[in-house]
Amino acid sequence: MANDNSIFIGGKPFMNYVTGVVMQFTTKNADEVIVKARGKFISRAVDVAEVASKRFLSDQVEIANIRIDSEEFQNKEGRQVRVSIIEILLKKK
Repeated sequence: MANDNSIFIGGKPFMNYVTGVVMQFTTKNADEVIVKARGKFISRAVDVAEVASKRFLSDQVEIANIRIDSEEFQNKEGRQVRVSIIEILLKKK
């Protein structure tokens, strides 16, 4: 699957991400979309996936898979930091 079907959750308004997911399925005719988030944005990613699949695309899209992991990177102070990540796979029914 191409990376252009991924939505990375951050600090923008919530509905921007929901709209992005809906647009991937409707205008780009994607078969699947991955909602990705790290750290404090994980709960927002879950909300985006739920609202998109249950309210806007009900009976069209389902949550096919959820992958959780953690990754390590170097912060601004130079310390190694481990942060949780989530990937929620939405697929057309």
